[in-house]
Amino acid sequence: MASILVVEDDADMIALVRQHLENEGHQVRTASNLTGAIDHVSSGEPDLLLLDIVLGAEDGRDVLREVRTMSDVPVIFITGRGLESDRIAGLKMGADDYLVKPFSLGELSARIESVLRRSTSAQLRTEGPDLSFGPLVINDATHEVRLRGEVLELTAKEYSLLLFLATSPRQVFSRQQLLEHVWDSSSEWQNEATVTEHIRRLRLKIESDPDHPRWIVTVRGFGYRFEPST
Repeated sequence: MASILVVEDDADMIALVRQHLENEGHQVRTASNLTGAIDHVSSGEPDLLLLDIVLGAEDGRDVLREVRTMSDVPVIFITGRGLESDRIAGLKMGADDYLVKPFSLGELSARIESVLRRSTSAQLRTEGPDLSFGPLVINDATHEVRLRGEVLELTAKEYSLLLFLATSPRQVFSRQQLLEHVWDSSSEWQNEATVTEHIRRLRLKIESDPDHPRWIVTVRGFGYRFEPST
């Protein structure tokens, strides 16, 4: 059972999704605009957010921007826009998945289960000692990353990505492999561009020169590796 916040302005869609999710045992809250969504997230963070991009005169992407300032809650965009460029844009903004209307309730359940499984897997990762690479220290017990003694503000997915790469130093992983291991997904469900975007954002936070990275190195034609040398 999960707590799910549905942000949608179509009353019929809300009723349909709510009944389906409650029948599956989930707790469901709803909002129809940005203010309502932010109030729900700030008053009690849900396990997952289903977010329609079009909310009347408002833009669901604005909701996501506001949510990401306070929470790493998994987000699935719901939209009638099925173009690849729209899906990539949503994933680059920080959405975890993208569901295009019209969709079946079975697909909705499968997407929710997949995203929740990935989120839970990251939270339950086995705790271990610090991983130290000179000035970069990863503490899996506290999920903290320190660079030269300062705690870095990483999202849950950025942390999981860094930890996965750092636990297999110098091993090269393709984007497809990172989708499978970090996102528990595949290119059939999620575009590989989301890996590229998360690598870019992670480099901005841990690299002194993101254009010439020291830690997360691109291996052209193959993927990425973590370089542990100090």
